[in-house]
Amino acid sequence: MHRLRSPRVQRSQSLPAVGRLVNQPAYAALVEEFGRVRVVEAIREQVAAERDDEVLDDAERSRRVSARLRAESAPRLRRVINASGVILHTNLGRAPLSRAATDALAIAAAYSNLELDLETGRRGERADLIKGLLARLFVCEAALVVNNNAAAVLLALTALCKGREVVISRGQLVEIGGSFRMPDVMRMSGARMVEVGTTNRTRASDYEEAVTSRTAALLRVHTSNYRVSGFTEAVSLTDMEAIARRHDLLLIDDLGSGAAEPMADEPTVAESLRLSDVVTFSGDKLFGGPQAGVILARSARGIEAVRKMSRHPLARALRIDKLTLAAMEATLRQRLAGHLEEIPVERMLRMAIADIRRRAGMWSVKLEERGVKTTLIPGESAAGGGSLPGHALPTMLIALAGPASRLATALRRGDPPLISRIEKDACCIDPRTVLRGEDEELIDAVEAAVKSVLK
Repeated sequence: MHRLRSPRVQRSQSLPAVGRLVNQPAYAALVEEFGRVRVVEAIREQVAAERDDEVLDDAERSRRVSARLRAESAPRLRRVINASGVILHTNLGRAPLSRAATDALAIAAAYSNLELDLETGRRGERADLIKGLLARLFVCEAALVVNNNAAAVLLALTALCKGREVVISRGQLVEIGGSFRMPDVMRMSGARMVEVGTTNRTRASDYEEAVTSRTAALLRVHTSNYRVSGFTEAVSLTDMEAIARRHDLLLIDDLGSGAAEPMADEPTVAESLRLSDVVTFSGDKLFGGPQAGVILARSARGIEAVRKMSRHPLARALRIDKLTLAAMEATLRQRLAGHLEEIPVERMLRMAIADIRRRAGMWSVKLEERGVKTTLIPGESAAGGGSLPGHALPTMLIALAGPASRLATALRRGDPPLISRIEKDACCIDPRTVLRGEDEELIDAVEAAVKSVLK
């Protein structure tokens, strides 16, 4: 009596061998584009999938192998249109760079005089390319740039306070993105954190009483990503400076978002430099440049502190690369020239509501002409990125008719992806954060997404 073969075995026997498939004309172009090894692997994965499912014909199989290879080869990092209304959107890379900064990246990508003095032919120092610009912009004497503000604070605490005490208010033990907390940074540095006051109330006397012979510095951390209101009390930087001077201590000010220009109630870099020995802030927040941690000093004590930091072994590990340096130099030159409108973050923050209404109205008319129903509704934009909490920016939203969640998903999965937000049960797009030159792409993306959802 003959035993029946299982369907699985029969299916396996009907599948062609990988070695035979890769030599077929249908795969020749793929081998030339992606290389034989990658094509063989993709065919093997496709055959394995068919073994567990259904056997495809030759045309469909080669189509799926091609799709698999192209999906694997596509860049994971993609440009998106930010129509969310959040200017410094952490998930979208925070500050978009200016045209001058992106042009500078192309120069740095090739050979450049990164560490070469063209006058003498001797080795130069990369930091010198932007030290002078920072000193001119902020009227200070010493400057150092590392790869982000957390690194700047870590370097300052390690180089200046390791093995000694640093006094900080309990109300400033902030947590930044990715669950990184100030106490963790302090611990990593080797400095001993001395907490004073309470979450909502800290007085000058709390700092005075905490100072001992082991104290190295007072640290202020600007709570740029939240506000505490109500029954509160905080010590001004002026009062902290007076305490630091009385006890011959360093005063370190972590500004976080780094406002170069006056904005809402955000402290500026210039104000901080006037009172503090060492000031740190992020380059890719309100400053509007690439990700970086900027360290500045004006006082004699601060200048010596920055010199000590620059010579610390950790500074080498935390230094910025040539691309960041190039983008930072371009951004600094634009600020020095007063061309703030050319820096996207500055332009978005200062955008007049009348201009936003005009842009929203134009988009709405164009979308209606393409059969997309919209409604204009007033709303609010946000600085984002842990900056200007509680300070809303008035805007005009374009609300799309249809299922909000499905529309937002379709927009996000489009080409290019468009990031919207849901407001009052409607999928909305905010003109404030859409870059110049993206208008037509946005109209096309919205039309395609709406039609795919409502067809």
